Amino acid sequence: MPKKVLIQLDCDPQPSTFDAIVAVDAGADVLLRHGGVTAENVVPLVHGGMFTRGGGDLASTAIFVGGSDVAAAEAVAAKIRSTFFGPVRLGVLVDPSGANTTAAAAVVAAGRHVPLAAGAAAPCRAVVLGGTGPVGQRVARLLAGKGTHVAVVSRSRERAEAVTRQLIDAKGVSAANLQAVEHHGGFRADSGFARVLAAADVIVAAGAAGATLLDSAGRLAAANARVFIDLNAVPPSGIEGVSAGDKARADGQAVVYGALGVGGTKMKIHKAALARIFSATDAFLDAEDLLAIGEGLEAARRSMDSP
Repeated sequence: MPKKVLIQLDCDPQPSTFDAIVAVDAGADVLLRHGGVTAENVVPLVHGGMFTRGGGDLASTAIFVGGSDVAAAEAVAAKIRSTFFGPVRLGVLVDPSGANTTAAAAVVAAGRHVPLAAGAAAPCRAVVLGGTGPVGQRVARLLAGKGTHVAVVSRSRERAEAVTRQLIDAKGVSAANLQAVEHHGGFRADSGFARVLAAADVIVAAGAAGATLLDSAGRLAAANARVFIDLNAVPPSGIEGVSAGDKARADGQAVVYGALGVGGTKMKIHKAALARIFSATDAFLDAEDLLAIGEGLEAARRSMDSP
């Protein structure tokens, strides 16, 4: 059997060491690491993987698309998809900045405690703080795709509205499941932000490091929330009172997760996704596919834990 070759295509000048190590731990035998990849220069790199092996051996070559510029990575992924034809294609995992695996892991964590899917007795309501960033957009997209009503919170109403329009137009998310909310920091009990907090079942902070997006006053306003997830691992906490290592820690009627508490699930999704792209040349894994993998892992875990 040929060696498993992963072609790591990174939009940054230096390809990610983190992604390379995860690939090795997931079973890749050979890494071909390329930095500075763009939609304009990626085709020859893809052709090199497509045309060197044939038949069943083609499945032993796969592609990982990464980098800190999510929009650039998505443009590269789109170009890769259009380069394939017929059965001559490779398995692909798209996870720039870890945004897709992180968002999928956050949704899996929330789903352990709150019914997210449409058709539940009472529709779930979620608030995504930092909802216009790479991870926040994907958390909103995955939650809304399941039928959860999502408030996308940003310091700029225009940016929040642009994200909701993009999710509706490009991803087919129902407009009824999305709400753009402006919040500049601080807390006012009579604000629209306070109202969405009061109605929330799930609150996810996905903002940049170094900013507290939900302070103690906001926590008190979110009295009905059952799940708080802070995806920022760098102090200060994105949600006051949540530590990076928290994992389903009880806090009053709610449970709280920090970035490291979600990180274990993220890593399992990442490794399972790498295994998937080496088993199916038609696998092209984006956020929704990674959520499906995470939910499958969660179902298997629950089955193992059942008496």
